[in-house]
Amino acid sequence: MSLLDKFSVQRGLAASLAENSRVAPIATPMDDVHSATSATINGRRVILAGTNNYLGLTYDADCRAAAISAIESLGTGTTGSRMASGNYAGHRALEHSLASAFGWPAAIVFSTGYQANLGTLSALAGEGDTLLVDADSHASIHDGCRLSHATTIRFRHNDPENLDRRLERLGEAASRTLVVVESLYSTLGDRAPLREIVEIKKRHGAWLLVDEAHSFGVFGPRGLGLCEDQDLLGEVDFIVGTFSKSLGGVGGFCLGRHAEVEFMRMVSRPYIFTASPPPPVIAATHQALRKVLQGHDLRARLSRHAERVYGELNKLGFRLGTTTPGPVAAVVFDSRDDALALWQSLLDAGIYTNLMIPPATPSGLSLVRISLSAAQSDDDIAQIIAALAAHARRARPPLAA
Repeated sequence: MSLLDKFSVQRGLAASLAENSRVAPIATPMDDVHSATSATINGRRVILAGTNNYLGLTYDADCRAAAISAIESLGTGTTGSRMASGNYAGHRALEHSLASAFGWPAAIVFSTGYQANLGTLSALAGEGDTLLVDADSHASIHDGCRLSHATTIRFRHNDPENLDRRLERLGEAASRTLVVVESLYSTLGDRAPLREIVEIKKRHGAWLLVDEAHSFGVFGPRGLGLCEDQDLLGEVDFIVGTFSKSLGGVGGFCLGRHAEVEFMRMVSRPYIFTASPPPPVIAATHQALRKVLQGHDLRARLSRHAERVYGELNKLGFRLGTTTPGPVAAVVFDSRDDALALWQSLLDAGIYTNLMIPPATPSGLSLVRISLSAAQSDDDIAQIIAALAAHARRARPPLAA
């Protein structure tokens, strides 16, 4: 057997997708990007509805100006990790602003959101500890668990009773157990039952980490996420997030309600051995954070878009990943071919979305993921809805569950 024979399944999948679509539906190449909501794909201008750019800040004038200024004064990169030559004043200032926004004593900035989970979980938990993780958590969470060498146990997705039973079995070991959930799951757009999870972890004396990657900037009075929105910041121990969604950049962070989080820098290998984020990224992200904290109008606009799209999808009879409107609208299919047909139909109508298929999706489902943005106009939303309606007339989708 050859070293590369293991990729035969992927080779077949790539060939099948190429045969059934005119543009690569996975890692779709963009010829040009014109704005937060517009790009050219295969020579045609399209509306971007698959970018996670929830507040549309990638083209914000103040964020771009901050990045340009940082390039002029500090250059394009640090060429060093935070533990070496890459610990600039901008990195420390951003950490201070994040911690201050939450009123918590510690914040650590990582080079990517993926590394934020790897670096946080592997630093917080080790041999003799337990990680109790929602089964549908992002790959970065599961990979962080592997790197930690802690005992990892999965509980059923969004199932507080299953979590409760597993903590009960751990007994006294619950005091060295970290429960890990996402607040908003990016694949189906569903939300964690945070209040129930908080109550259970408190009763058993466990710890709780919430990944707010897709909810930061979107929910809460100041945009700090669903934990703020539900008045739970005083009950959660750690929050991780990313700069690559609402903040429009790249990078990640960990925040702790406990001052000891600061010492994670000394043991977190993804933090120690990775070059720090470039100055223009940090400067733009810091400016975006200011916009988030003041972004009531942006959040209200995004919420109106979500209510409108969810309402129309329900009327059209599409099966959705959740009934609660949010920035992610997932149209779910049991068949990969049906999902691919909708994705291609939308692209033909000038709407770019995300095709998601197994093994990257839970329960073997295939889906088309629509990502909404405050930067989208009412006309953009109308075009998205019209394209969905046209497809529904041609091929009746599965009825909503």
